[in-house]
Amino acid sequence: MTGAVAPRGSQHLDGPKKILLSGVSSDAHMWNLIYLQLFIEESGHHVRNLGPCAPDELILENCVTWRPDVLVISTVNGHGHLDGVRLIRTLREAGGPLATLPAVIGGKLGIHGIGNSRFHQQLLDAGFDAVFGAEAGIMEFQRYLTMLGRYGHAVETTTVPAC
Repeated sequence: MTGAVAPRGSQHLDGPKKILLSGVSSDAHMWNLIYLQLFIEESGHHVRNLGPCAPDELILENCVTWRPDVLVISTVNGHGHLDGVRLIRTLREAGGPLATLPAVIGGKLGIHGIGNSRFHQQLLDAGFDAVFGAEAGIMEFQRYLTMLGRYGHAVETTTVPAC
């Protein structure tokens, strides 16, 4: 994971969170979403999984109607940085509760292997609260979920060097 996590609040101060999980619009992979859904549920949270190839409009609609505590975007097709920037800008520009909804993205964000870390700051600058590159592994995401469960929002994190 890279960057600082903004202290955006959660609707629920402690206990299980409502997590909206989705792939990006160009990513047809489902296995990563099923794995993350099970992982998040085993961590004690409630998950709504929109599946692969979710259009931005569907993600935003679910953010408004279901009112999740966190939006989690996962991608493995190598185009996550492109779709992710567009999605998060649309979410933040919608205003209201969407402007402050905690949102994270992770997975294979580009096609450059370890060089995908070049996209982390771009995604943070666009509006994501945290970025979990494939090189960071699932434990960084687990730490994020733990902080979220304890405090209702994530706290500042450190950069994880690629191995």
